[in-house]
Amino acid sequence: MKSKSPVLLLILLTAVGQVVGQNQPSPTATPSPTPEARNAEKANERPKEPERKPEPWDDADVSKMASQCVTFETAKGNITMELYPESAPETVRNFLNLVSTGALDTTTFSRVVPGFVIQGGNLWTSENLTNELKWRALRTIRDEPNQILHERGVLSMARPDEPDSARTSFFILLRSASALDNKFAAFGRVIQGMDVVEAINKGEVEGETPKDPERILKATAAECTPR
Repeated sequence: MKSKSPVLLLILLTAVGQVVGQNQPSPTATPSPTPEARNAEKANERPKEPERKPEPWDDADVSKMASQCVTFETAKGNITMELYPESAPETVRNFLNLVSTGALDTTTFSRVVPGFVIQGGNLWTSENLTNELKWRALRTIRDEPNQILHERGVLSMARPDEPDSARTSFFILLRSASALDNKFAAFGRVIQGMDVVEAINKGEVEGETPKDPERILKATAAECTPR
């Protein structure tokens, strides 16, 4: 038998290579995102947190903060509180900033435990909820447990069980709660308006949620008047 010529063999190998190449899958290209996919991704992105703006009490010292009393105006009357920054300086600073920027205005006492406590400061209950308030509601502060006893009329910071998780919510006690001592940051006390606190506490509730929650119409900070 005659052997195939080198030229003919080269032609045959080239043809076979072309056929084999046609039968192999080509590398899968990563598809470009469709406009719809890009929009869906954008919608699921967490909005960028705005830069923190300076607040009125950021640089105040303890003596300046201690001179301030805070008043909540409500439809049932006013509640006035003195503050104890010597025991909880950053908690008082946070509270005064919330008051002075108007963040607490139109928020509700959204949790009521009859005979025990009223809780306010949930910025999500504001009638004027803005993106800035939403971000402010997420800002946490460090815990400042101290020697102030949780007695009737005491103002203290509410938080979940996790450490350093307090944000903007606070509570006012109607009776002593020694189990909270040295665990929660007590930072003030009602000096006028405990009758208003009691009236709010007597509102109708479902569980611990008021059916008609009382609003803080206006929160103000001013120099305490001599008693």
